[in-house]
Amino acid sequence: MTMMRWHVRFTPAELPCPRSPVPFLVEFPTRWSEWLRQAQVVPRTPFLLSPLWEYDFDLNQFFQSAEMVAEAWNTQAGYARDLAAFLTFLWTGRDRRTWRDADEADHLAYLFWRRRDPAGPRVAGRTWDREVAAVNRFYRWALRKELVQVNPIPQRSRRPGPVAVGWAGRRSLDEQRPATYSHDSAGDRIEWLPPSDYRMWRDVGVRGFTAAGLPDERFRGRWAARNATFCDLMVRTGLRLSEQAALTVFDVPSERKVFGYQRFWLTSAIAKGGSARWVYVPASIVTELDVYRRVDRADVVADAQCRYRRRAASGLSVVEDPSKPVATRVIGAGVARRVKVSELDPTERRSLMVASERGLEPAAFWLGEHGWPLSVSRWKQIFAESNTRCLRAGLAVAAHAHLLRHTFAVVTLEQLQRGHIAALAAATPEQRGHYVRVFGDPLDWIRRRLGHRSVTSTHIYLHALAELEMETRATLVPDGWEHPRPIPPVSTGIAMSGSVVE
Repeated sequence: MTMMRWHVRFTPAELPCPRSPVPFLVEFPTRWSEWLRQAQVVPRTPFLLSPLWEYDFDLNQFFQSAEMVAEAWNTQAGYARDLAAFLTFLWTGRDRRTWRDADEADHLAYLFWRRRDPAGPRVAGRTWDREVAAVNRFYRWALRKELVQVNPIPQRSRRPGPVAVGWAGRRSLDEQRPATYSHDSAGDRIEWLPPSDYRMWRDVGVRGFTAAGLPDERFRGRWAARNATFCDLMVRTGLRLSEQAALTVFDVPSERKVFGYQRFWLTSAIAKGGSARWVYVPASIVTELDVYRRVDRADVVADAQCRYRRRAASGLSVVEDPSKPVATRVIGAGVARRVKVSELDPTERRSLMVASERGLEPAAFWLGEHGWPLSVSRWKQIFAESNTRCLRAGLAVAAHAHLLRHTFAVVTLEQLQRGHIAALAAATPEQRGHYVRVFGDPLDWIRRRLGHRSVTSTHIYLHALAELEMETRATLVPDGWEHPRPIPPVSTGIAMSGSVVE
């Protein structure tokens, strides 16, 4: 396949203003930002350009439709990339076919190339399912708008809903779904790290220790403490990478305590899917956050003051009173708007400044070496670098951001479940019912902390607990169990009525 491809771009909030008039811009009645408001186009809306750099109006109306505008920006961007990948295949692998001409044969050819072709990318089932869902959603929209005659993705009837939802609920379910979904997405497989493995990965990969747990004189990572604190916060709270990277100094708790938890409200503006919720931070992690704030973060802010002053003239959103997290954006001599920091999305937070005693400084909590907020892609790179260090040290352990989220869910659920079992062991039926009504269901508590809309999404962690239980039970089975012979009770610590294990 050639390098000619469909390009994903995003609508800018501002455009540079030319010094002299440009002929094709003369007809624009207003400034760019005003035109966006009149056209009801949200800044950062995705749009696609063809390999010939052409803009297809009908195609790009999909990203301005009501169902897409309501989605989170990350979802919109993901749909744009997945759709662009399919359109690129049509162009390069199917003799420059357009999205209007695609048929089932094109989709099946794409399936073969993406999943089975030895020369293809051989993507996993979960990745393929995501791509199919994005392209299918586009073509179903295009069918409703009568832009195409057929959906190239074959459909099949969905299984009926459970009886418990009632007839009305069953009828409301979408009856069709792509027939080419994979059957190997391993939805029940959860990767996570036991606490001891996490500490080993953090110390060797992030902090630069040796495999023996000692400081490595060859390690030159200046930001090891910051990165370790970032990972500790994630594994102890279950925050997503995009959510944690968007935190500001107004979000992160700073009151140091000897024990217990502090909580802060994760607003819907940065929570995935608008899943606003309380985040509970252990006292030990609050101490780490405070040390980072007063030492490493304060140092880079002091070093970057001249860069902050130069950028102040470009018109930034500024919190003038740190005790009142309300931002003001000034353009020229007029005030454009005042908005609460809690309502700013991740992109807006990256350019938000706070007026402090030393001058301006970023509101973002996590800062890089030059004093500017760290991006999600940079954090992913830090995880990859940590995995590489572990590999070089001979350790068979690796982690990524979402794995730390899984670790939080599995470990916390196991501890909560253990506590519930202990509390209910000696209780009467009436006491058990009262206890559950007061303290709730551990699975539902984890659902709220992870920001899942439905407890069904949280059920996957029960499979991890089942595997954990099986591993625990397996340690009680003698190594020679396949050779039936008398086994002394002392070998397992359990009184056994028989002498033969079958």
